[in-house]
Amino acid sequence: MVEQGGTGMDIELLHFRYSPYNEKVRWALDLKRVPHLRRTLLPGPHSRTVRPLTGQSATPVLRVEDRWIAGSSLILDVLDARYPAPPLYPADDLSREEALEIERLFDEELGPRMRRALLATLIKDAGYITRVFGGDKPAYIRLPYRLTFPLAKGLIARGNGITGPESIEDGRAAVEIALTMVAEQSAATGYLVGDEFSVADLTAASMLATVIDMPGTPMERPKPRPAALVNLIEPWAGHPGADWTRSIFARHRGPGKGDGGLIDYGAADAA
Repeated sequence: MVEQGGTGMDIELLHFRYSPYNEKVRWALDLKRVPHLRRTLLPGPHSRTVRPLTGQSATPVLRVEDRWIAGSSLILDVLDARYPAPPLYPADDLSREEALEIERLFDEELGPRMRRALLATLIKDAGYITRVFGGDKPAYIRLPYRLTFPLAKGLIARGNGITGPESIEDGRAAVEIALTMVAEQSAATGYLVGDEFSVADLTAASMLATVIDMPGTPMERPKPRPAALVNLIEPWAGHPGADWTRSIFARHRGPGKGDGGLIDYGAADAA
């Protein structure tokens, strides 16, 4: 592992390479151009790193000086207070509450349901899911992860509520709900709340990036893609909500935008 000493940075992100909740925090850090260290973890082995620091095993986790913070919503609160420009939350109370409600809807309801549909497809292919989560890792880390993944597949399915065909269909239904919602809600101004980018847009677009193809962005899936994955996401590619998602990424995220001066030592993960 690369040592923290001598970097002069007070912010460190522990994250999965491919995750909408982690993308929320990466996006906020890059949008605000916050210099930070970034360490990419592998799902499963990551708990040995995260649990001793936070008492739980979810990512993202952010270190701010000597404090470790878990959960994308709380992290965004901390970042916005510490780095207020550009703001993530609308200035007036009514719009702020509306933006927070949309964040909660995607974080707690639509996001987990959509993720089931995607993960149910990904976990069937150990080789591909290793590339999705560990594509930046050296071979000596990727190979054992791929070989042991079948042992963890059932745990991942249960942990994400993939209990059978009904749960997967519910995930597909959630995608339709989310795409229709963002298309209708953004029709007047291009944004979900008012006429400016906010946490509502950031959250919804991050969650939808799990099922909308986003080439050139941090949520891009490696190629070639399994036929099952293509068959899952292709029907949504032309939805107006997919157009909105791509537009938000292009205007406020985009390929190569705002790296915030980060040092990414993901390949040195203690997996």
